[in-house]
Amino acid sequence: MVNYRYLGNSGFKVSEITYGNWVTHASQVENDAAIATVHAALDAGITTFDTADTYANTAAEEVLAEALKGQRREGLEIFTKVYFPIGPMGPNDHGLSRKHILDGIHGSLRRLNLDYVDLYQAHRYDYETPLEETMQAFADIVRQGKALYIGVSEWTAEQLREGHALARQLGFQLVSNQPQYSMLHRVIEGKVVPASEELGISQIVWSPMAQGVLSGKYLPGQPVPEGSRATDEKSGATFIQRFMKDDVLTAVQRLKPLAEQAGLTMPQLAIAWVLQNPNVAAALVGASRPEQLADTVKASGVTLEPDLLAAIDDALAGVVNDDPAGTYEVSPQTRLV
Repeated sequence: MVNYRYLGNSGFKVSEITYGNWVTHASQVENDAAIATVHAALDAGITTFDTADTYANTAAEEVLAEALKGQRREGLEIFTKVYFPIGPMGPNDHGLSRKHILDGIHGSLRRLNLDYVDLYQAHRYDYETPLEETMQAFADIVRQGKALYIGVSEWTAEQLREGHALARQLGFQLVSNQPQYSMLHRVIEGKVVPASEELGISQIVWSPMAQGVLSGKYLPGQPVPEGSRATDEKSGATFIQRFMKDDVLTAVQRLKPLAEQAGLTMPQLAIAWVLQNPNVAAALVGASRPEQLADTVKASGVTLEPDLLAAIDDALAGVVNDDPAGTYEVSPQTRLV
């Protein structure tokens, strides 16, 4: 079964392998398959589920609600997010203004068929809205009982510090950040993680398998497998391109004997690696087929020895992105609408 970790400096526990439905529900797979995969996650011991209003333009939340119908609400931890354009994408259908945040939580609760979400997250930083306005709206949502905890996604160290200070003034906790993090993409390690450790904020990391590249199925100089994420525009093909370089793919192949020596599959090694970071509370995983989860959940509770971690670094030398400047390039400087 899956282990649990505390989220930030709180008493709230989440499954350290968390199910995310970014590119699967209402997009990559049919609803029946998505529902079967959620049930497989539950059977494997995953109780924490992450979604967002923007996924499949709100449809992913509805699919998740259908999949979780009949489950004991108190035994689930359900996360969603607000920021990106949804619906007809009007001038206030985007960002972190008070209007969009309040419209967002009401819409998400309606689609998820919930009275509250456990964690409500700012999907990006909004440079066009005063941070005080954003944090006040989150404070009101917490006081109204519509969200129990507040988190963010892809905020810089400085933004986390400012947001954390305002949250404390307003009487609630900022408990989490949701950044991209994997063996190949380590930009949070230089500034974001140290600031988060100081502030009592955990990371909920997405793409721990680097969009599937760390599975080892993409081979240098070879055509990509049919039906893989790299071929499907609906399932994140644009995100994976940054890793689809021969030097990266060659380095990833050097991980295969290391995984075998550790008695792990490549996906298990990738997920176990991010969970070695004590500031990581959860690794977000997705699946298009139920059987994929049976493999990945076995990464829970795995300890990678120092010699293995050093060998991984040696294998990937020269292809890892660990420049902290990358954390400043994620949130758009202006809204998209």
